[in-house]
Amino acid sequence: MRSHIACALLLLTSFSAFATAYGRATLPVPAWQKAAGGSMSFEVATIKPADPDNFHPPNFALSADDSYGNVGGNFSGEFPLSVFIQFAYKLTLSEEQRKAMLSTLPEWVSKEKFAIQAKAEGNPTKDQMRLMVQSLLSDRFAFKAHLEKQEEAVLAAQLIRPGKPGPNLIPHDQGPPCPAYGNAGDALRGGSGPAFPPVCDIVAAHVTTDHMMEAGSRNAQPAMMASLLSLMGEFDRTVVDQTGLEGRYDFRIKWAPEPASKMVPPGAVVPEPQGPPFVQALREQLGIKLQATKATVPVLVIDHIERPTPN
Repeated sequence: MRSHIACALLLLTSFSAFATAYGRATLPVPAWQKAAGGSMSFEVATIKPADPDNFHPPNFALSADDSYGNVGGNFSGEFPLSVFIQFAYKLTLSEEQRKAMLSTLPEWVSKEKFAIQAKAEGNPTKDQMRLMVQSLLSDRFAFKAHLEKQEEAVLAAQLIRPGKPGPNLIPHDQGPPCPAYGNAGDALRGGSGPAFPPVCDIVAAHVTTDHMMEAGSRNAQPAMMASLLSLMGEFDRTVVDQTGLEGRYDFRIKWAPEPASKMVPPGAVVPEPQGPPFVQALREQLGIKLQATKATVPVLVIDHIERPTPN
């Protein structure tokens, strides 16, 4: 159960993949892409149809965070193409954004799974792997996309008391150093030390012994934290950062999931928890309130896509 939930969160910045004519303006290349070095490609790559009924985990998390290991330039994953697109462009999508993206694309993009095996020269960073997957999408799927600005209905994450986060949201330099406890496997199991997750630069979630949900991240930027709240709270709208916080933070939040929560695996029987709902926990533990508003956000507009060319 825990690994299922963690994988869902790790398949975690706030972009939309659907654009309207309102406020349309092409955006420059994101800063993370420039820092990673610009366009680059795998030395060799194969793409094959994958069994839709079997799941083989990737060799590292295809998430928008920085969780990564020494993978020796190897890339391996079996997912619908929509997941590879989110990874390549470092996207964290709300449920509404995900549906909007899929509504503009052929059904096979989300229904059919592809097994991608690739090898890069040297030991590239995670962001460099993203750039290589971008090139692979372009070369093999005739994928074309661009970034635009769009005004959207959002939820703004704001501090209830300006400049004063809640007790479970602390500057990273005031918490245990990285790594402090265990490893990524410990993080997915909840860990046992005073830090949660026990390692940095990942997002982890688990069901606690009292049937609550607990999730958190360490060394996270406020913008990344806000986008993760969209997933944790299962909101239709994107959550954008308006906390005024700067730097990197550690946060953890514990709440009672709704009976129909998508974070609970299908068929799992979870006794009724005793604790606050997500929005209340957000206020009490992180000192954050959510304000419905409109904001201009970056939008990934997909212009063209085809089935892959043969290997």
